[in-house]
Amino acid sequence: MLRYTHQAEWTVFQQLLWPEMTTITRCGETSTETIISGVFAMKLRPVLLVILLLAGFYYATTHLASTGTMGPWLEDLHNAGPVANVSALRGQDGAFDLNVASAAPAFDAEEQQNIAVYKRALPSVVNITATEVRFDFFYGPVPQSGQGSGFILNKDGLILTNNHVIGNAQPGNIEVVLSDKHHYKATVVTVDKGHDLALLKINAPNLVPATLAESSSDLQVGQKVYAIGNPFGLEGTMTRGIISAIRSVRGPENNPIEGAIQTDASVNPGNSGGPLLNSRGEVIGITTMIASNGAEQSAGIGFAIPINTAKAVLDDYAKYGRIRRPTLDIVSLRIVPDIAEQIGLPQDYGVLVERVLPGGAADKAGLHGGTQRAYEGNMQIMLGGDLIVAFDGQEITSPEDLSAAMNAQHAGDTVTITAFRGRKKMDFKVTLGDAKDQALGPQA
Repeated sequence: MLRYTHQAEWTVFQQLLWPEMTTITRCGETSTETIISGVFAMKLRPVLLVILLLAGFYYATTHLASTGTMGPWLEDLHNAGPVANVSALRGQDGAFDLNVASAAPAFDAEEQQNIAVYKRALPSVVNITATEVRFDFFYGPVPQSGQGSGFILNKDGLILTNNHVIGNAQPGNIEVVLSDKHHYKATVVTVDKGHDLALLKINAPNLVPATLAESSSDLQVGQKVYAIGNPFGLEGTMTRGIISAIRSVRGPENNPIEGAIQTDASVNPGNSGGPLLNSRGEVIGITTMIASNGAEQSAGIGFAIPINTAKAVLDDYAKYGRIRRPTLDIVSLRIVPDIAEQIGLPQDYGVLVERVLPGGAADKAGLHGGTQRAYEGNMQIMLGGDLIVAFDGQEITSPEDLSAAMNAQHAGDTVTITAFRGRKKMDFKVTLGDAKDQALGPQA
């Protein structure tokens, strides 16, 4: 209980500590003491609470921590989290405990998509083993086997793969293994060496066909892709990546692949012929080769034949019973502004005719090849030929454009080719030829 006997002292204390009481009239000593006592108690409670908390913290951190009393409590607090089951293992050398999760964690959205693509596509992917007989130095037969992948096209047993997967395997020496581990002998239905594609057939029940994408013409760099195949004979392996670029490249047999899909999805020997899939599990390409830089394994650059090319080949087979791709019967060169300026072309884009095949479609229509030998890097090229800039009125700026325009036609169709001969622009009526297995480098 506080007492103030002097009016001056009371007034100063009142104004400092309880300014809200400055309007209260001091009627007498007893009533004033009561007022002071009540207000002081209200003000003192939070102060005492803070002092008590500080004292408790000081005691806990100096006394209990130094004596180890808080150790078990802090350990329990640190280990608080997902509940784990303790599994005890016992053996000859004693026993120890393992913390085992009480339940499997849920998959995130990305993992769920990966799993869905794999489950949808795997039943249609096959492993292909082809054996061909070669001869050693003494002409003794030496069987050599190669492995690759493929995918089922329909329930009748048609399978699409790369031509280089089966090579020159003799009849009866091609074996297909399904995802359910069943083995079947395969026959070769037809091959397209120019596009490095082969069509096989097996007789098997309950086949699950792959789903082909509607088109590969709208693919975008950065799009997510998946590759499923049998790298190094490890069947059913899936890898993931993105489309790194879309470009024209040379295939394993030096054949041109127009609009090839470049991907960083890990692709290794044995993946050839397998499907390249989009995020819906649809086939957008046929995995064909890797840029290994001399190493027999992935270097992060793989290539796939676009599904549009495969569809055109399959369309020929459905109509004619064989691959009957249209051709201009030319060897061509891509023109870019730098080259156009150096050799004085009238346009800075298009497809330059290096060579026309004697008696071929372009030769019969009057198109000319080059006559001047030159070199692009280490590659010999022929200059002076006609510069193709349009196909049936459609602008042609690159070999990819010409290939796409050709894929929309059939052998025997007549088209109009627009080309420059020197500075003169000319139209040629060309009856497209029937593509044959010719080893002449990049043709159209």
